[in-house]
Amino acid sequence: MLSEEAQRGVRNLRIDFERGGIHLYREKLDRVNMLNIEISQLCREYNENIVMDPGTVDIYPSSRIPENLYYLVKPIYRSESLITKGLSGSRDTLKKKGFRITTDPQTLASVLQFSSDDEVRKMVYIRGNSVPQANVDVLKRLISARDELAQIMGCRSYAEFSVKPNMALSPKVVMSFLLEMSKMVQAKTIEEHKLLAKFKREKCGQSDGDLRPWDEAYYMTMMKSSAYKLDSSVVGSYFSLSNCIEGLKVLVQSLFGATFQSIPLAPGESWDPQVLKLSLHHPEEGDLGYLYLDLYSRKGKYPGCAHFAIKGGRKISQTEYQLPIVALVCNFSGSQNPSAVRLNHWEVETLFHEFGHALHSLLSRTDYQHFSGTRAVLDFAEIPSNLFEYYAWDYRVLKRFARHCSTGEEIPQKLVESMQGARDMFAATDLQRQIFYALVDQTLFGEQPLPHGDISSVVAELKREHTRCEHVEGTHWETRFSHLLNYGAGYYSYLYAKCFAATIWKKLCQEDPLSPTTGFALRTKFLQHGGAREPAALLNDIVGDAIYRYYDGGIMPDISSLCDEMKLIEEYQQQVHLL
Repeated sequence: MLSEEAQRGVRNLRIDFERGGIHLYREKLDRVNMLNIEISQLCREYNENIVMDPGTVDIYPSSRIPENLYYLVKPIYRSESLITKGLSGSRDTLKKKGFRITTDPQTLASVLQFSSDDEVRKMVYIRGNSVPQANVDVLKRLISARDELAQIMGCRSYAEFSVKPNMALSPKVVMSFLLEMSKMVQAKTIEEHKLLAKFKREKCGQSDGDLRPWDEAYYMTMMKSSAYKLDSSVVGSYFSLSNCIEGLKVLVQSLFGATFQSIPLAPGESWDPQVLKLSLHHPEEGDLGYLYLDLYSRKGKYPGCAHFAIKGGRKISQTEYQLPIVALVCNFSGSQNPSAVRLNHWEVETLFHEFGHALHSLLSRTDYQHFSGTRAVLDFAEIPSNLFEYYAWDYRVLKRFARHCSTGEEIPQKLVESMQGARDMFAATDLQRQIFYALVDQTLFGEQPLPHGDISSVVAELKREHTRCEHVEGTHWETRFSHLLNYGAGYYSYLYAKCFAATIWKKLCQEDPLSPTTGFALRTKFLQHGGAREPAALLNDIVGDAIYRYYDGGIMPDISSLCDEMKLIEEYQQQVHLL
């Protein structure tokens, strides 16, 4: 008799093979294979275009760029003719200095945050959201290819094909969830928008100055700084990379009674000399798994931060278990001495997010590596990573490892409270932006043809309907939103998992986040099962069935914990009362 996990494995393998078209007639299978190759090529082309055409803006004179942005820009010069006074009327040539701004996403974000020049912000915003032009056609072809693939597979849309294996089950459930979230957040975003517009008017001395898309990040940053007196260099002084690695050790020691131990690398084992190898060791159970840390940026390296499962855990025999091996890859800049590298708090949160994925893999004890760790449905696999973000914000956790680089003093509680206050100041607007991204992803890969004709019109209409930010004619932000490739109608999973994580935090972790009791429940009822059990059963086991409800055959997360946390319910009820 097959075990429950084995039966689930058989079902999932059949589904995986059928999603590859194994059940189709030869002609259709050949077409599916051709479409998958085309989709892969289009995704590669889309990413290559982003790298090859980041866009540039030339700014003159150089005085228009603040010194704190000099490291992001390139000096340029142009010749200007001057007519000198005198009988000859001779011309002299003057070299005028300016700066060239490359409008890649990172540089664009920094300029929008820190440039006080409205016109500079406007130029870089428009340019950065209008490249690469080539991806307008690439994205159109990608949507068409994915739609054709879905139709051959018997689905009405690629969104249906993509969401079908997940907890949500259908685009109808996903859209219902996103629209419910959009409605819930609306009143708070209106309030935040009014506050920001008022702040801009006060700073500019205007009575009717509207907020433009290139204003939002600049005035948000200024307003947060004004309200909470936060200095990023002061915050960073408590978060050296070595301190943050110590924080990861605090988590596994406190929650799971385990330690990280350094292991020497065998010749040829590492892909870079700076890679570290750690074993997650339990005093009674021995080694639980192995973690490679590849933390520093370098030329040609995978961008961003990510968790990679190198080898899944699996049962080899009744007495032998294949231990999981994972890699945590980040791109922290600066010295390659971990004590000298300072992280901003966003990077700390990202590190803890990816570490949540790593723990899911390392603590997994499934019979089959097909279910090891994060090898679960997408909208479930994102829950542990979202949950561990909370640990990066909790003072009781931070004071255990965040110490000043010079004095060794632990991070002050007042500083953490200021950081939390700044985070919450425009939390509804930030959430609304994520809802908008998910709606774009779901709509573009929904039923074709698209409701408003071309892709940019669809995006513009969704922006008008679900955000407070205007659409600038001629821009096409979606041509370098690479999550459309990676997720493909699955971007909603981040918000979906965020709701589950909020409930687990509130009901299980918040009272005593580092308690061994909390850790035991997280490990035995949740993390160790990977994708081997039904997600609904695991969620029910850990906090009870109030964490979700069924809707149209799929699962809808309870959003009340997240809404309570963000103080959204009170504003929503007031809005409903006014109606």
